[in-house]
Amino acid sequence: ASCQHNFLTVGQSKSARCDDLESLKKRKCAANKIENPRGSIAVNKDKPVTNRKDVAEKLKPEDITQIQPQKLTLTLRSGEPQTFQLKFKRAEDYPIDLYYLMDLSFSMRDDLENVKNLGTDLMEEMRKITSDFRIGFGSFVEKTVMPYISTTPARLLNPCTGNENCTSPFSYKNVLKLTEDGDEFNKLVSQQQISGNLDSPEGGFDAIMQVAVCEKDIGWRNVTRLLVFSTDAGFHFAGDGKLGGIVLPNDGRCHLENNMYTMSHYYDYPSIAHLVQKLSDHNIQTIFAVTEEFQPVYKELKNLIPKSAVGTLSSNSSNVIKLILDAYNSLSSEVILENSKLPEGVSITYQSICKNGVESSGDNGRKCSNISIGDEVFFKISIESQKCPSHGKSEIIKIKPLGFTEEVEVVLNFICDCQCAAEGQPKSKKCSGGNGTFECGACKCNEGRIGLSCECSKDEVRTEDLDANCRKDNGTDICSNSGDCVCGICECKKRENPAEVYSGKYCECDNFNCDRSNNKLCGGHGRCECRKCICDANYTGSACDCSLDTSTCLAKNGQICNGRGTCDCGICKCTNPKFQGPTCETCPTCPGVCTEHKDCVQCRAFDAGPKKETCEQECSYFNLIKVSDRDKLPQPTDQSYPLTHCKERDANDCWFYYTYAIRNDTKEVYVVENLECPAGPDIIPIVAGVVAGIVLIGLALLLIWKLLMIIHDRREFAKFEKEKMNAKWDTGENPIYKSAVTTVVNPKYEGK
Repeated sequence: ASCQHNFLTVGQSKSARCDDLESLKKRKCAANKIENPRGSIAVNKDKPVTNRKDVAEKLKPEDITQIQPQKLTLTLRSGEPQTFQLKFKRAEDYPIDLYYLMDLSFSMRDDLENVKNLGTDLMEEMRKITSDFRIGFGSFVEKTVMPYISTTPARLLNPCTGNENCTSPFSYKNVLKLTEDGDEFNKLVSQQQISGNLDSPEGGFDAIMQVAVCEKDIGWRNVTRLLVFSTDAGFHFAGDGKLGGIVLPNDGRCHLENNMYTMSHYYDYPSIAHLVQKLSDHNIQTIFAVTEEFQPVYKELKNLIPKSAVGTLSSNSSNVIKLILDAYNSLSSEVILENSKLPEGVSITYQSICKNGVESSGDNGRKCSNISIGDEVFFKISIESQKCPSHGKSEIIKIKPLGFTEEVEVVLNFICDCQCAAEGQPKSKKCSGGNGTFECGACKCNEGRIGLSCECSKDEVRTEDLDANCRKDNGTDICSNSGDCVCGICECKKRENPAEVYSGKYCECDNFNCDRSNNKLCGGHGRCECRKCICDANYTGSACDCSLDTSTCLAKNGQICNGRGTCDCGICKCTNPKFQGPTCETCPTCPGVCTEHKDCVQCRAFDAGPKKETCEQECSYFNLIKVSDRDKLPQPTDQSYPLTHCKERDANDCWFYYTYAIRNDTKEVYVVENLECPAGPDIIPIVAGVVAGIVLIGLALLLIWKLLMIIHDRREFAKFEKEKMNAKWDTGENPIYKSAVTTVVNPKYEGK
């Protein structure tokens, strides 16, 4: 922005004329003198995406549009992003070119048999997706040098062992360029023979590079390009060529002669990054059809190659058609935007609005998944420039969906100068008699001239003389070390923070070196002018940290600091040491309100208590109002002033109730005129109860003793009965008994 001629104040440099819009207005710059160019967006080509009314309608590939708009022009101002929207729609019946690249090393001999009929079968399936389908075929083995193949004459003719009849090894062969004739595909593939090599990894990367860059030989059209890479082995990449003495990096160019790659012995294998670049440049989507054994390797490779897929190939390639269809559906249902290299200082961000209104940003803002044919998705793209290009010319970037030939061209124009610069007045009298060009309200001095009005010549004036005018009070510091002395006038330095400014004739002032409070300049309650705080209303102090507002000091009773302190900068300072807290209301050693006034209420209301004799002298500080019962006492909900309810006991154990309040600086006590004394005890019921209790306790003890005796007797009787049943009487003879009869037998007697 710019402003009128006399806009600058003392000490400000010419660059201070440029500032943000609000700052210029605050500095009293007239609105009609401010130049504030803004960025803009112009759509140059906006062909609508293709909507087919009739599915049977045939369109040429160049007549199908899937992304809109196609060209825009953005005018960028530094720091101001410009946002536009792209629409993408998957077209119905979009043409497809598919090139089948097959490993013909010996281990793939059974796979070749199944591929021989691939042309017509795949053609039939793809016709269900598109009516415009072409197919091609190529094969690869390995570099034709040691140690990748055997170079003995016999092995060069037939690299296979035993009775196998194999063709000579080769690097890459374009067998059939893209064609609509599936029968021709079958015929040529049927004529192919297996070859062989020595090591396990194959030279597939050489073949992929040639398929990508040899567009005319392969026959690629500007349609969906699919490359099916079929193998059962790993791959060589950049650096592996050193084993065969090949050190030249792959040049990424086409080297086909008679459909054969002729420079495999001369150039190394391409790197993965080189392949990614070429596949992307030529809009080729790759499908890796590999066996289960090498799935992990090719899945890692897929993560490095955008718009690629990996499918598991059966050991004999019998499932190749299903694999291709699944991979195509996966690739075509996802759109990923990429952009060409951005100019220095330019950034771009993406936000996607995908199917069902799902929004994503960051890296996910570049892509949408699960897109069906006919679905529309949108991308919001913001482009921002942080600086002007050094050459000052327009730049062009291109945005395109990966795997598609269509792209969006974005022309970038940069706002680097104000319009008023083109309307400058050369040799203006305002610039010291014609020593400069007056433009945008300031002088742009001719070479050799300096000063706000180009009034000084570098050659005619001594620096020492000029510097003397830039020293305050004849001091030693030039422009207070905060500026430069230009033609005897101080031009103050700029700070990194544009809100911080040096000012003054000698740059002796600033708006950021004032006192701080709570880590805020001027406490956040004032502004800093020439290193002194100018406080807002109701604030004072060197850092505007002293509030004149007393609302924070009000106690619950409405008094400032509870009448026991002073309010200093919005904070209570208690004068009575017993009181503390933010409003001097807390007194840990003080009795409560009820306890404090109990004796005076008792003596005035009931003519009793410790202060009965001195009641008139000590207890006349409040107004006493008597009420008949507790319900007549004032209630807290009915009052707009502090109120305390009290319940106290006198020497006769009688309760009395009262309230204590301060209203309009008058202390009021409402007291219930009747004491609440406990009734005396009734002797007869007490004596009767005691006697009855003793009798009942005696009867209970007798009953318990009788019960215990019955239980004991029953146990003893049961024990006796048990012993009686178990008793056994001995019926044997007395062991000391001897019969009185003695029998003697004659030994000689024989019984005759």
